[in-house]
Amino acid sequence: MAPYESDDTTTAGATREPGAGRRRAARYVVPVTVMGVAAATIGLVPAIANSGDPDLPEITAAQLIEKMAESDTERLSGTVKITTDLGLPDLGGLESSLASGALDRGEGGSSADPSAKLTELASGTHTLRVAVDGPDRQKVSLLENAAEYSLIHNGKDVWGYDSASNEVYHGTVDESAEGEGREQQPPATPKDFAEEALKAVDATTSVTVDGTAQVAGRDAYKLVVKPKQSGSTVGAISIAVDHRTGTPLKFTLTPASGGAAVVDVGFTKVSFDRPAASTFDFTPPKGAKVTEEGALEDGKKGRELTGKPEGAPKSEEDLSKGLDGLKVLGEGWNSVATFDTGAEGGLPTGAEGGDLGGFLGSLGDQVKGEFGTGTVFSTRLVNALVTEDGKVYVGAVTKDALVKAANEAK
Repeated sequence: MAPYESDDTTTAGATREPGAGRRRAARYVVPVTVMGVAAATIGLVPAIANSGDPDLPEITAAQLIEKMAESDTERLSGTVKITTDLGLPDLGGLESSLASGALDRGEGGSSADPSAKLTELASGTHTLRVAVDGPDRQKVSLLENAAEYSLIHNGKDVWGYDSASNEVYHGTVDESAEGEGREQQPPATPKDFAEEALKAVDATTSVTVDGTAQVAGRDAYKLVVKPKQSGSTVGAISIAVDHRTGTPLKFTLTPASGGAAVVDVGFTKVSFDRPAASTFDFTPPKGAKVTEEGALEDGKKGRELTGKPEGAPKSEEDLSKGLDGLKVLGEGWNSVATFDTGAEGGLPTGAEGGDLGGFLGSLGDQVKGEFGTGTVFSTRLVNALVTEDGKVYVGAVTKDALVKAANEAK
């Protein structure tokens, strides 16, 4: 359904006084500031069900976004299927070793550390069990072959448990962050992804309602978010929104290049009943290796990078200083983040880098411009340009858009 553009700035809900629902939304669902978007960026054509889809009352995109913002859903449980296809090169299993934290465990790390374990969601298809009971209790379980990894937030405690290795990770939530535990969890449900997507809604965005659908046995509206600008690698984002609760049930991001979705996250089963309190109870199993958060961080201190090419940052601290100088170029969907690594000479690609240079060169494309020369490393969604003078440009934009950004920044 094509979007209908309007200059009317008094969209539905603009004159309503903020109430308790909006205050809840600021913590749990979509920031209410989304409703401040000018109506010119929002399709006002109401949803019309296609043949065979649920026949729901008509609703505009502005009304549907407000419904999401006012949703007071604080409790749910269910099963989520997540598929991620970034189009990363096949590294012969190396990427899975990195994702599992295998290279870190020899240095005091833990296979139960969520920062390592949950990076597995960056590729392939996975099944999650999720449960939420307000801001202080959440549980996400990653189901694997004959094993399971669980991340549990219960009050001030955060537990990670890897049944395959019988290892446990334990951390705590600062008192200052109590009540904000929802933000401590990784993105695991359609709502998590939808919140981030709707932060991008501005004058460079088209938002429409494109019919209805049924997800996990529930009737839903389909909200479609698209960039208006050319140069973005994002084709469209579709969010299925439960018509009763306003909760996102499914999130799908398709690339501008076409083909399968880059990210597809959706409930296959869902209940809005309160999960049993015992769902969030956890006691380390007998014989399990328990790693405390502080001990894990201490084990990481003092590490030095080895095998660095000439001109590379001398330490992780030097690299972090470069990240402190991160800047954002452009606007909207064509935004490009840039920072200086301090690694003059860029990556050791080509003959100068030996075997490593040949390997890195095979993963990227050599480019030239007013900025000089560099290498572009591409996925189906995010591309990165590393220049010969050590600068990095990264964004959900095309290779040509990265080169243009680097030229303009020169």
